[in-house]
Amino acid sequence: MPDFYDVIIAGGSISGLLAAREIASAGLSVAVLEEDAEVGSPEHCGGLVSIGALGSLGVVPSQKAIQSHIKYARILSPSCALEFNSAKQKAIVIDRRMFDKQIAFQAQKLGAEIKIRCSMLSISEKQASVTDASHYILRSSEGTFACNYFIDARGVTSTVQRNREGILQSAQYEVYAPWIEEHTVEVKVDCERYPGFFAWIIPTGSEKGKVGVAGRSINAAKSLVSYMDSKGQKYSVIRKVYAPIWIKGPIENFVTGRTMITGDAAGQTKPTTAGGIYTCGIGGILAGRALVKSVRKSDDGFLRGYQKAWSFMFKGEFDKLLLMRKVVERLDNRAIDSLFSMVTKSEIKDIDSTVDFDFHSTALLKILLGRNRSKIIKTVLGNEMRRLLNV
Repeated sequence: MPDFYDVIIAGGSISGLLAAREIASAGLSVAVLEEDAEVGSPEHCGGLVSIGALGSLGVVPSQKAIQSHIKYARILSPSCALEFNSAKQKAIVIDRRMFDKQIAFQAQKLGAEIKIRCSMLSISEKQASVTDASHYILRSSEGTFACNYFIDARGVTSTVQRNREGILQSAQYEVYAPWIEEHTVEVKVDCERYPGFFAWIIPTGSEKGKVGVAGRSINAAKSLVSYMDSKGQKYSVIRKVYAPIWIKGPIENFVTGRTMITGDAAGQTKPTTAGGIYTCGIGGILAGRALVKSVRKSDDGFLRGYQKAWSFMFKGEFDKLLLMRKVVERLDNRAIDSLFSMVTKSEIKDIDSTVDFDFHSTALLKILLGRNRSKIIKTVLGNEMRRLLNV
């Protein structure tokens, strides 16, 4: 007989681990299957998150896991630069390898089992003629398991199997360089070099950080080298990561039968930045809580409460971000330079004092729709722009 669990979770990243924590805290048996050799690795994520978001996830990162406190943000177009004081947003950079292990420890202390180098191979529903109570049979590289509920938290790998249209290729290197400023995030928008996305620098300390690029139909590795070379000073690369990112927003259904999908696999990463520590983490928590409620009430209908709860928190924000992505993708470098050049000091000061790091559509709207700038957007987009103005 295969080993039985109430719940099996495929994927040991933040959403899967937080779901496991919630499920184990209710006394249900749960196993997390992680295909890689280490929880939190390879580290695809830039690690940017607000302290407030981490509080919502129920995790206080250890001091060793905090790599940098972000005080400034610099957004560059091909010819212009916008500088923001982001200290009020209380954003930090975390070491995802250490941070994910903290969550794994929380889950394990509550009774969850975590199995590394354990890849899911297939899952099938039990035949009605089989007498035991398990609902699914799951084959893995480490053997066969049985469970009543399954959560897919395998990340973009799972999403790609359903839809490749929202995928961009990215490269992110860990770099030592004198041009990396300890408390400053830098974003470079260039529609020709990084169509559909941007280049970035996320500091992890003095003169060290994560430097990356993503875009449609580009060679991410070559584009990243070109970006770093453009800085005009020497640098050393000590780690390279290549990974697809998802920018098309949430999938249609988070729940099918007794299968739940969460995190990157559910498209819960932000369409503008592909960031997802907060949005994916909340996805895992809500999925876990909905599952527990379904078991306690003996009614699988409560599983659908997961998608309703996540959508209540994030759908409005994601709808705005998706529409703004359409706006920016229709602009060329000349239009973007023009937009940037029109942003006033008072508007920057307003963004500095009012914007929520975890819901950044407000900042983007203020950049796009300030005095005179909306005329440029309307000329390009017509009806789409009017829809955006009415959001």
